[in-house]
Formats: sequence, structure tokens, C-alpha cells
Amino acid sequence: MHKEKVILVGVADFSKGVTKKILREYLSELKFLVDTAGGKVINIFTQSLDIANNKTYVGSGKLKEIIDYQTLNNIDTIVFDDELTATQIRNLEQSLKVKILDRTNLILDIFAQRAQTAHAKKQVELAQYQYLLPRLTRMWTHLERQKGGIGLRGPGEQEIETDRRIIRNKIASLKKDLTRIDRQKKTQRKNRGKLTRVALVGYTNVGKSTLMNVICKSEIFAENKLFATLDTTVRKVVIENIPFLLSDTVGFIRKLPHHLIESFKSTLDEIREADILLHVVDISHPNFEEQINIVNQTIQEIDNEEKVSILIFNKIDAFKYEVKEADDLTPITRKNYSLLDLKNMWWAKSNPCIFISAKYKTNIKELKELLYDSVKNIHTSRFPYNDFLYEIYST
Repeated sequence: MHKEKVILVGVADFSKGVTKKILREYLSELKFLVDTAGGKVINIFTQSLDIANNKTYVGSGKLKEIIDYQTLNNIDTIVFDDELTATQIRNLEQSLKVKILDRTNLILDIFAQRAQTAHAKKQVELAQYQYLLPRLTRMWTHLERQKGGIGLRGPGEQEIETDRRIIRNKIASLKKDLTRIDRQKKTQRKNRGKLTRVALVGYTNVGKSTLMNVICKSEIFAENKLFATLDTTVRKVVIENIPFLLSDTVGFIRKLPHHLIESFKSTLDEIREADILLHVVDISHPNFEEQINIVNQTIQEIDNEEKVSILIFNKIDAFKYEVKEADDLTPITRKNYSLLDLKNMWWAKSNPCIFISAKYKTNIKELKELLYDSVKNIHTSRFPYNDFLYEIYST
């Protein structure tokens, strides 16, 4: 299968506080996004600027360097790490003569690949049209044909205005469809009764679906790629005598577009309506603490209500660190922390928390005990009489 040859381009934009080190992390994640989308990264170009060029994103010298490289190497696609404006896209396409994507467009493409249900597909389509509308430049007849075209244009109206109107109508129609689906889902959630709701949340690719399979003994799709799960899955789970509902949700990521969050608001309702959040973290990732902060900030945008939250540090089987020699006088850094160091640090910082491996089912029994205690506290407050009877019959 032919893979598109891709160049990545990023700017250390000092006006946004993006240093070279941060840029490297962004581009590493962007490369993972390209791999997930089915492309192959051939080269990466970076530039440090006080502020990104408002016409071509990069400076003229760097642009020429990219043009020379892509011409010699038959590059198919160039992906830019930031969201580009319509002007930047138009100027870059004219200069580079290849397909231009930005980070948001790439994420939307992956979402389109991953969407399985009609609900998820409509959510992705809405986000794509919302992204496209302000960037519409010269997309003429293919949009007209979707709606017929005849009698659409008024006297003297430019074709691009017709396209804009068609897209706005599409957006309005999709919002109407999603509102109807949201009502149906809300009814479904009401029908679940007062059972305690637990939602798995976390950065993308931290092992939420794998953990859900372990807890529920189910076969939910899990893969070592970004956004393997788009559609929310809900399962009823019983630990000892307590039933509850467990849901898997879409993973978060840096620079997640706001209109994408808006499009997936019904999916994220599982987070809003959850009683307990299981915040899954990839402890083996070198920047897991930043990922924790990104997830917490995104959850705060979705729902600022205080909830019970359990930090689950997953992938302890993949955790690695550099042992510091006794005669090494350099200061200890994050890469020198052992797993025990991190456990002591996070147990002091956050309670409750637990360290597991979903892949090898390490400490899953302890996790279930912790989850049982949290669910039981909420369950007994809702069903005190049932709990009283259980205590009588169990003695």
C-alpha cells in the first residue's frame, strides 16, 4: 500500500512561548498523527521566529529551502504544526504546488477515518465544515452539484458566496440532526436510572480502551494509535455487589480545536454526567505531567463541577529511567526518577491514585478495590435502604 510522503513544518514562535524544546515535543506528536493517518514522514523543517509569518507561516528563506527539498524528493503532502489561515494556505499552495494541511485538518482527517457510527460521522462532518467555512477560497462547482446548483445564485452573486451559503446550510442541517440525536441519547441516559456513572478520561493513546476491556471483560477496539476510539462505549459493570456504568471517551490532545470539542459535546456529555472520573495516564511517556494538565484543562472547559477523580498511572511495564551513577554530580532530573520515586511523589500529591499495567493486568485487583470503595460511597447515598438490607442478609 502506497504511503504519502510527508514533510512536517513547525515554528518555535516566541510570541506564544513555544521554545525549541517544546516545538520538538509538538512535532514528535505531529509525526505520530501522520503515522496514524497513514502517511510517512520523510523530513522535518523548523524555524525560530519572534512571530510566525502571517503570509507563509515560515520566512522566505526557509520556504525556499522547503520548496527545493520537496521538488527533489517528490513530496506528496506538507503538514504544518499550527492552524493556518486561509491566506497562509493559499500562499503556501501557490508556492509549494503540493497538498497543504495544518494540524487541525490532519486531526479532522483522522477523526473522519475513525468514525464508525452515524452519530460520530455527523459530528466529524460538522467539524470539517466549520473548519472549512473561513478558509473557503476557490471551491466552486463540486459543492453546487451536491445541492443541484440551478436557481441558487442571485444576479451578480459570486460563486464563492454560493459555496459559503451551501456550507452554512449544511452546518445548520447537521446541527439539527445532532440535536435530535442528542435528545435520543439524553433519553437513553435517563433510562439508565440512578446507577453510579464512571467515565474513563485521559490523553489519547494512554490505554483507556485496553483498561475498559480488562474491567468489563469485553472486546472494545484498542490500538496503539491516536484516537483509536471516537464513539463512546458504555458498559454495565458489577464489582462484588455494586453495579455501575463505565464509559470510554475520546482521548484529548494538545491544541485540540475548539470547534471539534463543540462538535463532540454530546459524546463528552458522558464526562459531564459522570459521578467518578478515572483519569488514565501513560506513566512511560516522558511528558506525562503535561498531558495530565492538558486533560484537566480540557475537562475544566467541558465541566467545571467538582467530581471524584482517581488518577490511574498505566503502562508501568513500559516505564524506563536513567540510573544516576554515584559519582555523577549533575542535578537529578525527571529522567532519573525511578518508578518508586514517582509513586511516592504522586501518592503525596494526589489521593486516590494507583499504578497499573492494563496490558499485563498488574494491580487490577487493587484498582477494582479502589473503584469499588468510590462507587459504593455514591451508591449507598442513593440507595440507603438497599444497602441496609444487604448488610442484614450478608451477616
